[in-house]
Amino acid sequence: MPQDFFGQIDPPQRLLMGPGPVNAHPRVLRAMAADMLGQFDPEMTACMNQTMALYRRVFMTDNRWTFLIDGTARAGIEAALVSLVEPGARLLVVRAGRFGLLLSEIAQRIGADIRTLDIPWGEVATPAQIEAAIVAHQPQVFACIHGDTSTTMAQPLDGVGEICRRHGVLSYVDATATLGGMAVATDGWGVDVVTGGLQKCMGGPPGSSPITISDRAAAHIMARRHVEAGIRDDDAEDGGRARIGSNYFDLAMIMEYWSDRRLNHHTEATSMLYGAREAARIVLEEGLEARFARHRAASRAMVAGLRATGLVVYGQDACRMTNVTGVHIPDGVDGERVRARMRADFEIEIGTAFGPLAGRIWRIGAMGYNAMKHKVLLTLGALEAVLRQEGHPLASGAAVDAARATYEDL
Repeated sequence: MPQDFFGQIDPPQRLLMGPGPVNAHPRVLRAMAADMLGQFDPEMTACMNQTMALYRRVFMTDNRWTFLIDGTARAGIEAALVSLVEPGARLLVVRAGRFGLLLSEIAQRIGADIRTLDIPWGEVATPAQIEAAIVAHQPQVFACIHGDTSTTMAQPLDGVGEICRRHGVLSYVDATATLGGMAVATDGWGVDVVTGGLQKCMGGPPGSSPITISDRAAAHIMARRHVEAGIRDDDAEDGGRARIGSNYFDLAMIMEYWSDRRLNHHTEATSMLYGAREAARIVLEEGLEARFARHRAASRAMVAGLRATGLVVYGQDACRMTNVTGVHIPDGVDGERVRARMRADFEIEIGTAFGPLAGRIWRIGAMGYNAMKHKVLLTLGALEAVLRQEGHPLASGAAVDAARATYEDL
């Protein structure tokens, strides 16, 4: 064989305990190996309808328009923003970490009039701050991140939807890192559009972005509707507002694709649909409250174990995500050497950081299929051992003992 033929894919069996992606549930991987179906096969359209019904429960909503965007979680973010925000329209973004900055980056490319509520990394915005910014800037759309893995903080969202509706503002929330692990209370929050991903708490691989859209937001999106020429018929009616500036991420056309009309838009990513469907089934079999409690227990154990070693946990306990924990890298310790040794010696991955936190913290995840007692304990034990190897003094076993004690107290 020529040199550039390469061998079969044979990745190491690594425990992914970073901020995502994490190890996919075996049932999801098995579902993705099922046979293909044609996109208009009755069994395929039935599978699409079942997936919509499952994700309404995952998103804790009655929204009719609850479906999948083909692509990673960022595809869902971009579809939401390009379909909600018209060129020149005003968008207010809460920026308290890397992914708030991402929202404004995408909005710049759309040509939005961007206004920001900038919060120091490691903090969250209050409802009063959000309402004051809405009053000051009068945006068409308000956007924020629910759980920003760059800072490991979760933005409280109770009451935010009501604030937006009171001021005639559409609301968008990116819940990529929290869907399936923390309560994403779409109807309870009263927000209009929420997107997620599979590769974190949902326990699947990256490649599909669940989305839910309120009737209010759907009406706004359909007012920007434009049916492409190749599938247009004599009854086609375009909306009266500016056409959505992307074909692939045009939610008006994608909604028609997921509707009973099945208006052709793209070839559905069948294997990802199977995986997303199975991921939702696993979440709902466990039960949302039980699943949220499992993530809280893993987070509590991780934090207790880290603190027992004398390490300093990053950020505010009151607003900490329950699936990703930030921890300060001790003085004199090379954070990247520690991460490399974790992989080489224990086949465990923990995360680095971005922006002002680069080189200052590690980000350790325990989510989805990995939010389990033994995986938390293995990660803490490995981190202890590597830190001692690197010359950082630690009491041997303190992290594991402290973490295990939190489970015994449950």
